[in-house]
Amino acid sequence: MPLRSKTGLAGRAMACLLLVSSPIDMARAEDTTKSDPRSRAKEIIARLLDDKSDFRDRRLRFDEAMSATPEPTRVQIRQVDADGVDGELIWPARLHHPLGRRAILYLHGGGFYGGSMRSHRNIAASFAKASSADVLLIEYRLLPQYRFPRQVEDAVTAFRWLLESGYEAANIVVIGDSVGGTLALQMSLRQIATNGEKPAAVIAISPVADFEGAGVPAHGEDEVSVSREWLQQVGKEYAGKGSPSLQTVSPINSDYSGFPPILLQVGDKEALRGDVQRLFEKLKAANVDVRLDVVPGLFHGASLFPFWLDDARRSNQNAAEFAMAHFADRPPQ
Repeated sequence: MPLRSKTGLAGRAMACLLLVSSPIDMARAEDTTKSDPRSRAKEIIARLLDDKSDFRDRRLRFDEAMSATPEPTRVQIRQVDADGVDGELIWPARLHHPLGRRAILYLHGGGFYGGSMRSHRNIAASFAKASSADVLLIEYRLLPQYRFPRQVEDAVTAFRWLLESGYEAANIVVIGDSVGGTLALQMSLRQIATNGEKPAAVIAISPVADFEGAGVPAHGEDEVSVSREWLQQVGKEYAGKGSPSLQTVSPINSDYSGFPPILLQVGDKEALRGDVQRLFEKLKAANVDVRLDVVPGLFHGASLFPFWLDDARRSNQNAAEFAMAHFADRPPQ
């Protein structure tokens, strides 16, 4: 199926690049794992969830830490311009992979102020391989320069670029982690309301459902705790100074009538579990085909580290299987 973009996906595009970790990358990865991998992963996520420092400082410290993690292997990557939104198209490095048949739009987490294609390339690649799909990983506009609804607009633009490139809506699944999961909900609602074509399914991994943090305990049990202060700080910046309420940008308040099938994943001790449970109940009440997976041992952000953590690898595989089950053109088992 032909693909179209300003950078020429079908013809004279930038050459496909098969990513294999270089000796330097491997050495850096080895250095970072001299400590316990789980502890290292938690330390990296904690840099992002710090609610005391400047947004730009958190972004830089998180990006620096993620730059020392392994690059993905056994995938091919192409830089694309999705109608003004920077992205990478990632697909399995298989001899006859049917490029252009099934797609995942991946929306990275990072508090709306952090995260990038580099930080989320590995998880995006893992979904490409596990679901036999092409993954479009985008860099949407970030805080504090850009506020709601700019991030939603970028995600909708990327989804429509996939449609214009030849993918059918019934073969596109939207996946996001943390606020990327929030964005997956918001862009799907916007897409349905303004265009009518909805994704085949949505997967929200530990999404922020309520920026008020109504269901977040004062003292979370999670190994990496998302605080109520962090939620409200990010929510206020995301909504903008003129917004009267955080509820205007909280997915828990949306109308989900006609929403596509959705998988919600959250760790069993995550501070966000209560709010994700509330979102699950709301989706059920709207007669949405919704599944909630409460994953033992999964801390917030753990899904980014399938190369280190077995529980992250398993939960990502479960999410990939949900995606495969909802593609109209399902890959062979």
